[in-house]
Amino acid sequence: MPSGVQQAMDLLIKTFYKYSGAEGDKYTLSKSELKDLLRNELGEMLGKTNDKAAVDKIFADLDSNKDNSVDFKEYVIMVSCLTVLCNEFFTSKK
Repeated sequence: MPSGVQQAMDLLIKTFYKYSGAEGDKYTLSKSELKDLLRNELGEMLGKTNDKAAVDKIFADLDSNKDNSVDFKEYVIMVSCLTVLCNEFFTSKK
């Protein structure tokens, strides 16, 4: 039986590949694919996934090598940042 950490890692990986490749390269997210991922998986958390400027900013910030796509390493940075923000939010509530 996989541990909770293994299940979380599996979910993060599967979520990336659920959206990547819909428009081409299966190893990267296009801006449209990232928008779908944000809206469908994190919509309640982020709230502004329908705001084109907000999505453009998130995409530009994630696309560190400026190749007009978000690869898995860049996606993991987003997940890490969101995890840190959630941790800060919940630990500040104690």
